[in-house]
Amino acid sequence: MDFHLLVSVMRRLALEAGDRIMTVYDGPGFEVAAKSDASPVTEADLAADAVISEGLRAAFPDLPLITEEQADSHDLRAATFLIVDPLDGTKEFVQRRGDFTVNIAYVENGVPLRGIVYAPAKKRLFYTRADGRAVEETGEFRKDRAGPTREIRVSQPDNSALMVVASKSHRDAATDAYIARYGVKDMTSAGSSLKFCLVATGEADLYPRLGRTMEWDTAAGDAVLRGAGGQVVRFDDHQPLTYGKAGWDNPFFIAHAPGVTLQKG
Repeated sequence: MDFHLLVSVMRRLALEAGDRIMTVYDGPGFEVAAKSDASPVTEADLAADAVISEGLRAAFPDLPLITEEQADSHDLRAATFLIVDPLDGTKEFVQRRGDFTVNIAYVENGVPLRGIVYAPAKKRLFYTRADGRAVEETGEFRKDRAGPTREIRVSQPDNSALMVVASKSHRDAATDAYIARYGVKDMTSAGSSLKFCLVATGEADLYPRLGRTMEWDTAAGDAVLRGAGGQVVRFDDHQPLTYGKAGWDNPFFIAHAPGVTLQKG
């Protein structure tokens, strides 16, 4: 894989998808439909999916592509693939809270090696460079070339005073009970894959997820976090979260800076 080309294409397509999403978001109104699993979908999800899918298939015609919005892609089985959530955090989008993201990742042998997470309403752009290290880009976000970037790294956490990030839309009593096992200095909430990025930048130390997610929800954020020195592990046995699983369902997981002393579930 030419990682320079891959990162350039993923970055451009994420920005183009973000433009489509914001056109709908900033408009007078939009319809919300329910998918077969009762999760919401909007015209912004579908428009972003079309932009990304077309671009990835043109650039990498031999790579399998899995996207949330194309059910016929969910039966694909491959060791190496691209995986996309064109609009993660649709609930945040519908409620106009801004915590939604565009997510594109490249997975090889179960590991998300490269990924991009773009939060167009927040104007935050995170991705792995060709060398695998994670950066946050600042500036105008031009599509023809990358702007200034800063390398991001996870925190060196104090286990007696952790910063924890949890979901805005999926917080529950089980998550709160698990978080209570730690020494917590403060908590914040965020939607979508932004939670991975907050751990990657050191703005949080720990993100536990005790709820259903799919691989397209997590792969890009997982790649960014790994590129910043972080880890994403299964909740039950603390083994690394892997990708390419049958059905694309994730187990419960914990994203964290390596210095966090993980508690058993």
